[in-house]
Amino acid sequence: MEVRELTCIGCPLGCSLTVKMDGETIEVKGNTCRRGEDYAKKEVTNPTRIVTSSVHVTGGNLEMVSVKTQRDIPKDKIFAVMEEIRKVTAQAPVAIGDVLIDNCAGTGVSVVATKNVERC
Repeated sequence: MEVRELTCIGCPLGCSLTVKMDGETIEVKGNTCRRGEDYAKKEVTNPTRIVTSSVHVTGGNLEMVSVKTQRDIPKDKIFAVMEEIRKVTAQAPVAIGDVLIDNCAGTGVSVVATKNVERC
């Protein structure tokens, strides 16, 4: 039986969770709401993350634009996603929600701008 200790990020309480895994059975203790149990089960079976970063911009009033993945990606793809993000340069103007990378690192998830950058 494997036991893992986690801190829940499902809500602001940050409950200390104990997750016991025995084959297919997963038991979660310490959560005060359903989100804690859901988070713990997902974290031990298929951990995912939202990736945030920034991309260089040419011809804009700012040199960089903040970006993020549209939804969470498998945790083991973070470095591949960051490698693709580092290679990208956006051309101003950039609007919030503009897709700067489609299907980043083969995840099926796009990287989008989270800030407006005007042309200078």
